[in-house]
Amino acid sequence: MARVKLSRRRGYTRLSGKRQVTIPLSALERTGLGPGDELKVDVDPAGRIVLTPTRVLADRRQAIEQTSGSLAGVYTRGSLDRLRGEWR
Repeated sequence: MARVKLSRRRGYTRLSGKRQVTIPLSALERTGLGPGDELKVDVDPAGRIVLTPTRVLADRRQAIEQTSGSLAGVYTRGSLDRLRGEWR
């Protein structure tokens, strides 16, 4: 007998056997979240699960962009290779 997949109501999701959920696309679009974004998981006093975006990755990327290239001219060509040679 073939298993029939139950249809889902808009805005609802189910917990899978691996305890995973799929967040509806409409909710993701409204929050601006995308693949790889980190979410903090909390439970409020009413027992609701609350997901809060942690802009950690965006903050890291911004920090890298702000500091990249800031040490130009500090190291001469080959100076890092000489330092590495001293470690051996």
